[in-house]
Amino acid sequence: MPALPAPGPMKRFTNSPNYRWWVYFAVAIGMFLTVMDQSGVNIALPEISEHFDADLPTVQWLSLGYVLATSAAIMPMGRLSDMVGRKRVYVTGTGFFILFAVLGGMSQSLSLLITAKVLQGIASSAIQANGMALITEVFPERDRGKAMGMYMAIIGSGAITGPIVGGLLVGSFGWRSVFFAGVPVGIAGIIATMLVLKGRSAEQASTGSRVKFDWLGAGLSSGSLVAFLLAMTNAWRLGWGSPQIVGGIALSVVLAAGFILWELRAKDPMLDLGLFKNRVFSLAISARFVSFLGGSSVYFLMPFYLIQGLQLSPSRAALIMVPTSIAMAILGPVSGRLSDKVGTRWPAVFGMVCSTVAMFLFSRLTVSTPEFMIVVAMMISGVGMASFGSPNSSAIMGAHPREKYGIVTAFVNLTRTSANVTGVALATIMVTITMGSLGYEPSLSAITDGGDEGARVAFIEGMARAFMVSTGLMAGATALSLLRGETRAKSPNPQADQQTAAPTSGDD
Repeated sequence: MPALPAPGPMKRFTNSPNYRWWVYFAVAIGMFLTVMDQSGVNIALPEISEHFDADLPTVQWLSLGYVLATSAAIMPMGRLSDMVGRKRVYVTGTGFFILFAVLGGMSQSLSLLITAKVLQGIASSAIQANGMALITEVFPERDRGKAMGMYMAIIGSGAITGPIVGGLLVGSFGWRSVFFAGVPVGIAGIIATMLVLKGRSAEQASTGSRVKFDWLGAGLSSGSLVAFLLAMTNAWRLGWGSPQIVGGIALSVVLAAGFILWELRAKDPMLDLGLFKNRVFSLAISARFVSFLGGSSVYFLMPFYLIQGLQLSPSRAALIMVPTSIAMAILGPVSGRLSDKVGTRWPAVFGMVCSTVAMFLFSRLTVSTPEFMIVVAMMISGVGMASFGSPNSSAIMGAHPREKYGIVTAFVNLTRTSANVTGVALATIMVTITMGSLGYEPSLSAITDGGDEGARVAFIEGMARAFMVSTGLMAGATALSLLRGETRAKSPNPQADQQTAAPTSGDD
């Protein structure tokens, strides 16, 4: 059945030969907002802590609660979007994202602020579960790498802009301005997506209405993820052998096992486990998890190294770390376009080789390492992640049909989130164990609270060991990328390929 005609104001966009670019710019607004908002809020945490007279670990629940909520809800949101339409879920998520941002900015208590941020995390999952899918499905197969590269450019730009804008807003107008600043951006995103994205066809709507949402699967997967992430984020503080951590990990495993058993039986499973029968998908998603597991330690440990270890100012430390995000924003599209021409495997392998080299260089850092050497290592790391990200995502998305894009996109983002949290936990454990073995307080607070020279040296020694582990993980991701092969052959008829991209794009 043909697609339903678009209402008047939409026709100029939906009938445009540049429709895919209109979709890209409309979706980019929401994706940019989520990345910029979160990194901006992180900058405001110290002032929020002072305003509510709360300790920093308590205030950090603004960030942790957001991540937990996003991770727990992203797969259910991805499945829901495959059922009822990506446009509907995306626009609704953006609307609630704005609403909870306003609630956060108006909060008169820390508990209400944390609640608003957790709810905003759920809304963010609706955006993140669909952004990549919406962009990918409007580009033809031969340009899938370009689409993923442009997606990486959005993420990189948001990561660069967030701390800069957040710092300026906090310094000039206070922490509440960080929450309110995203409201006009979000409204612009809703207007753009409403005008640009096409609605679902009657056939698509009919198909979706016959599928039941897997509530039990959603509950089991969310519960498993929350238990796992809570255990990972608190293991360094409570100890791996503590009853809370052991119990959390055990609960996560039990719920995950129950989820798998249920998904194998469910008529309309939330996550079709048949996805993993595809060799390219399985190895590419594994490489993605391992790469973020190894790479997360950079973003977590480097600020401690630069500010406490080398005693640089926060602004100078930020300048040293910026090249990584710049490389992602600039080289992501280049790498994606290259993968369209030569395939996704070799650009991804090149990216992981660069990341392996960067991690090895990080493992050589000392208290006397020149700043330019750190910048060089950061640039190599940025080149590696940018070169890997677009081809890897392109291979993952290309391994399955468009009707699976919602849940696949959600799983891709979930892989990143869970790997980041786990990587930070492992890096923290390695650093604190090393500090303890050298006779210093096994805590990062030993250096943040003005620790002596010996504590800083012990921290850097532990950091070097963590980066050596990251080097091995990046080498493992290189091997996985090398073994996975290509997604499939390019379309022999580019014109037909172009025509097949549009009918399902931006479904309502």
